[in-house]
Amino acid sequence: MSDNSSKKIPVTILTGYLGAGKTTLLNRILTEKQEQKVAVIINEFGEVGIDNQLVLKTEEEIIQMNNGCICCRVRGDLISSLRELRRSMAEGKIMFDRVIIETTGLANPTPVAQTFFMDKLVTEKFEIDSILTVVDCKHIVNHLNDKDEAQEQIAFADVIILNKLDLITTEELHVLDKRISSLNPTAKRLYTENCGVDLDDVLGLNSFELDHKLAINPDFLNNHYHHHHDDKITAIVFMEERALDRRKIDLWMSYLVQVKGEDLLRYKGILYVKGVRERVVFQGVHMLFAGMPDREWENSERKVSQMVFIGRNLDKDQLELQFKECIAN
Repeated sequence: MSDNSSKKIPVTILTGYLGAGKTTLLNRILTEKQEQKVAVIINEFGEVGIDNQLVLKTEEEIIQMNNGCICCRVRGDLISSLRELRRSMAEGKIMFDRVIIETTGLANPTPVAQTFFMDKLVTEKFEIDSILTVVDCKHIVNHLNDKDEAQEQIAFADVIILNKLDLITTEELHVLDKRISSLNPTAKRLYTENCGVDLDDVLGLNSFELDHKLAINPDFLNNHYHHHHDDKITAIVFMEERALDRRKIDLWMSYLVQVKGEDLLRYKGILYVKGVRERVVFQGVHMLFAGMPDREWENSERKVSQMVFIGRNLDKDQLELQFKECIAN
């Protein structure tokens, strides 16, 4: 098999800790990409994919991987997905100009980047354009204090997007800038609210330099990297076909953020609410959460609520009992 072109496809690795705004940035790219065709690979920490349902409906090729974290158990799936994209291009089934990989918020970008140097078929057709790391300015300092993944995501970035500036003070930003400089003094920095960046600042940069990554991690090209997540962090998934009561959901979520807010690293979902024609999308990080109507349910669409909670020391049985109490009469 031979490809139609010898030109390599640029790949953007989009990373950042849980709830930083990666999907928001991805949607912005897909909305404003102009004439570019983009293939998207989304990895989620949990059995049910929510982010892929929050990505805007486009003509893009979207591949979902949610049977593990992309930096450890599903690297083989990533290689298979990239090989399949190459094969489809060679056969003329699809054509695209670039690939964007949105990693789970618990991923270390190092082994993801390694993939593009370890597999011959992948290396021949794809090359890393840049590694983008989105930072939640409100919560990142706490994560940097006790989460290796958050540190690694910043240290390995080519571009750091400091998002949610509206939630911190000027002095807090000054402190955060100093902290980031201690981890990665050379990365380009962008300062945003709601990931409002210019696409020229995040795509087509060709800023991934292997020598620089080797300076950060001399073992980068050794293909025996093992990444272990904190065993106390789990993903809990709930699905329910019966409609939910909006008032009960609001009361439950308000109670949860008060009691378990510090342990709730990320929670998100799509809800089927009684008396509401639209899907209700909710997302939260620690104590901050919001829900809002999305598009209307389609006639042929299965109406089902899907919720994912990612956090520490979560009691699944207790959460499930509370969730069931929110089912409408």
